[in-house]
Amino acid sequence: MALLAAATTASAKVKLQPLFSSNMVLQQQTQAPIWGEAMAGKTVTVVTSWDNISYQTKADSQGRWRVKVKTPAAGGPYKITISDGKPTVLNNVMIGEVWICSGQSNMEMMMKDIKNSKEEIAATASHPNIRLLKVERETSRAPLDRFHAAGESWQVSSPEWAEEFSAVAFFFGREIEKYRNVPVGLIETCWGGTDAKSWTSHDFIEQLPDFNHEANNLDSVYHAYSDLDQVYKNDWKRWFGDAAATEAKANGDMNGDILAWAAPSYDDTGWFDVSLPGFSEEPQLVNYDGMYWLRKSFDIPARWRGKALKLNMGMVDDHDQTFFNGKMIGHSVGVRTIRSYEIPATATRTDKGTVALRILDGGGGTGIYGFRGHLSISCGNDTMLIDGTWKGRCSVDIDHLPDTPKGQISYVNISTLLYNAMLAPIIPYATRGTIWYQGEENANRAYQYRELLPTMIRDWRHQWGYDFPFYIVQLANYQPQLKEPNESAWAELREAQSMTTRLENTAMACTIDIGEADDIHPKNKQEVGRRLGLLARALTYGENIEYSGPVYKDCKMEARAIRLSFDHTTGGLTTSDGKRVRGFAVAGLDHKFYWADARIEGNEIVVSSSKVKLPVAVRYAWADNPDCNVVNGEGLPMFPFRTDDWQGITYGKK
Repeated sequence: MALLAAATTASAKVKLQPLFSSNMVLQQQTQAPIWGEAMAGKTVTVVTSWDNISYQTKADSQGRWRVKVKTPAAGGPYKITISDGKPTVLNNVMIGEVWICSGQSNMEMMMKDIKNSKEEIAATASHPNIRLLKVERETSRAPLDRFHAAGESWQVSSPEWAEEFSAVAFFFGREIEKYRNVPVGLIETCWGGTDAKSWTSHDFIEQLPDFNHEANNLDSVYHAYSDLDQVYKNDWKRWFGDAAATEAKANGDMNGDILAWAAPSYDDTGWFDVSLPGFSEEPQLVNYDGMYWLRKSFDIPARWRGKALKLNMGMVDDHDQTFFNGKMIGHSVGVRTIRSYEIPATATRTDKGTVALRILDGGGGTGIYGFRGHLSISCGNDTMLIDGTWKGRCSVDIDHLPDTPKGQISYVNISTLLYNAMLAPIIPYATRGTIWYQGEENANRAYQYRELLPTMIRDWRHQWGYDFPFYIVQLANYQPQLKEPNESAWAELREAQSMTTRLENTAMACTIDIGEADDIHPKNKQEVGRRLGLLARALTYGENIEYSGPVYKDCKMEARAIRLSFDHTTGGLTTSDGKRVRGFAVAGLDHKFYWADARIEGNEIVVSSSKVKLPVAVRYAWADNPDCNVVNGEGLPMFPFRTDDWQGITYGKK
């Protein structure tokens, strides 16, 4: 037996990351690292079919090995054979352009949740040279050398895989494929609601005084956050209990007991249909905030009866209590929490099963969403999907429910946790560059972001060993429009993003015109991807095209007016709607801003106000959701800016 075990181990295949799989894309015309694990001391051979060169190395004492292979110009498909005596063959390998796609929820927003989603998803089948790798969510207090990916490998673009992939990333990749005529590899590594500090390594985040203590006391900080998180969850548990009386009173067929709607015997034929997973499009749930219920009944396979099962529910928006056959099996807080609940064997001794969710939605969209297969029930390795049509019913709107708990602190946003788990394992995979859509989580600490984001970019470039392009999406317009000029944390965050572009090989796409007042996740991701594509096409690939909207350059004081000049005025300055110029405000020495009269004169704009005799400062689009309309001849919007440096409302906030 010992000899057999030794022989089996000796002939075991090398272990590879999901980065190295069939359908992968390697960066063209570079020395691309390939790495993995084998038995310590084993010789590993890597053979590339495009040139039939054989690369050899030995696994170190920990079993780790790495080689660099020379890649040709874009093309394929090719094969890569990796062997330590027993070969692993990677098929359908393409050589092209690889981009890292990272950030928070607006980068994470999936194809199926955008405008024209059905048509766009269907069209992904016509882009087989776009390849997708989606890093699963995970945290770690120390850098990891392995990660999990959706499907555990690269995927060829298709409706099945693209629908749950980053829409911004896909549309960016589509632009590169179209205009460069090359295969494109997109690596999505993002997590909604996350802070830039969590995406930064320990060695770099500790250099910033605001984060030094947290970075150097990670274990104690993590436990403190966990304790506060548990208090918050307990508050929610009590809240659901307090809300039960209100809910039972408001719904007569509950007969005073909220468990009535969870019972398998309850007749839900009068409830409306809900299609899951995904953001709900049902009219009853669109724009609905409050308590609502979802139910689904199914046959329990005979082989499962009397056995413990696992219920996988993806991400529920926002907070849930989940029941199986009338008994509560789980309770989770927060839309970003992936639900996985145990169903006890005592509940499966019947041929029918009913899953019921009691959900509170506090704002925005509703629904259950996650990766394909997350809505499922499993018994060991045996899995049954429960997606498709569910039954839904609204219960009590949020205005008639008790005040909800406040003060959640998310452990996900502790320094370095996401860098360690979702970025470190993919370094140093050869990449052309990075696209980044994040900042909402840092908006209330915008001055701090002036240092944090550039530090994170330097960190990533240091880890990879070269100054790759880093292209940022500036925050879109959001929240109600204000009647008068005011201070704005989001405007200050956009300013911090603009300041970051002073770093070499860094640029930004402006989206101040395509946001939505009532949704922090605007659905026009096609245009976001296109504008990022313009940056890459011009600045990375050298195309002679305009890639930016007008950018403030300089100003001159005139009699009771200020004259402004701009860069990136290709085709001249104009307005997007053909109406008068909007979005400018001026202030005098008292620092009080008034809306300005503004007129375009060639490639300059002159602003003034009858309320300001001596204007000394100008601001444009300086609001969470500004009413602004200046564009250049290419239709690209003017970037928000201010000429003053007066202390903002986020100054000193940590």
